This record gives sequence, structure tokens and C-alpha cells, in this order.
Amino acid sequence: MRVHSELGPGLLESVYEEAVCYELQKNGIEFKRQHGVRVYYDNHLMGTGFRVDIIVEDAVIIELKAREYIPPVYYRIILTYLKFSQIEVALMINFHVDKLKDGINRFILDRKPNQNFRY
Repeated sequence: MRVHSELGPGLLESVYEEAVCYELQKNGIEFKRQHGVRVYYDNHLMGTGFRVDIIVEDAVIIELKAREYIPPVYYRIILTYLKFSQIEVALMINFHVDKLKDGINRFILDRKPNQNFRY
């Protein structure tokens, strides 16, 4: 919230990422930035499939956006991130909004046999 209120909308995603990481570090919160996640297919390593913007305390994925419109496929992408990272919670935070609460979406991976997702 502080990053958005200080910087406001309209900047590049990289600026928000730097500011969020600065706040996490300043507050002693463990995180990984631009962390590569390996993808397996049929038990075969396919390599690094994607990079997560930020992983906080190995428990929450944070994907940052700075866009006026987020296409629906981006929501599916977050669900794929959860599936392959084995992390159960993700936040997509879009800084290109007047009020940050309008730019936050939460995703949860349900650990059921069919691996349902909800957001």
C-alpha cells in the first residue's frame, strides 16, 4: 500500500518491483526476486518454465502489473504458477489503478486430487 500511495499509478512494473522489494528488505521479510521455477512434464525436466516476480517467505507468489487492462489469460497464468511452484497462495497486484485495493487479486490452490483453483 505504501509503494502505491508514494509512487502512484503510471510507472513501469520494474519500478514497483524494486520498491516492493525494498520495503520487504527494509522490514526484514525474506523474499526471492525474479525466481526461476522448473517445469516437469511426464517426470521430465523441461527447464525453467517461468520467472516469478517475487516469492515471499516461500509461501506467497506476488505478480506485479502496471496495466490499464489485464487480459483474462493473465489470471490463468497465475494459476499455472501456483501449480508448478507448489505454492498455495498468489497475489496479482496491479499498480495502474487509483485505489490499490481495486488492483489486488488473490489466488488459492486447493490441494484436492483434481487440483481445483479459485480466485
